[in-house]
Amino acid sequence: MPVYSLGDDWTPTIDPDAYVHPDATLIGRVVLHAGSSVWPNAVIRADDNLIEIGPRSSVQDGAVLHCTAEHRTTVGADCTIGHNAHLEGCTMEDASLVGSGAIVLHGAVVSTGALVGANALVAGGKVVPPNAMALGVPAKFREDTNSVELNLLNAANYVERARRYRTELTRLD
Repeated sequence: MPVYSLGDDWTPTIDPDAYVHPDATLIGRVVLHAGSSVWPNAVIRADDNLIEIGPRSSVQDGAVLHCTAEHRTTVGADCTIGHNAHLEGCTMEDASLVGSGAIVLHGAVVSTGALVGANALVAGGKVVPPNAMALGVPAKFREDTNSVELNLLNAANYVERARRYRTELTRLD
């Protein structure tokens, strides 16, 4: 897996219990906590600030995580970042989910138990309320329509998937 330091002080920190697919890329001040996973073609580029992925959270295929000098990107525990999602300088609180192709920008917060739907855009500075769904471009919020339990089930699925990949993935070429 490509893991890059940027100078002497900007080096990824990967917990031994985290899983990073060989085709994922980590650059700079990236912190992966225990049970987290980063899947094929995901790019986590922390060249301006910190990007932290909490315990048991997954960054799925093709996702791009970045930050700015002003805004770090923080992903809490038990979160799911869907395929081809883009997070930049934002916060995902515990047990939240950002769907495939969604974009969450500078200073935005996806609160605990919230879900950002596929291809939605959460503009900079917006806060998705706890247990709400954010749908559309720009995202409109539907409060109290999501379940923390469903987000936790999704996160747990990827923890188990990472365990399997760690022991069973075999390159054949």
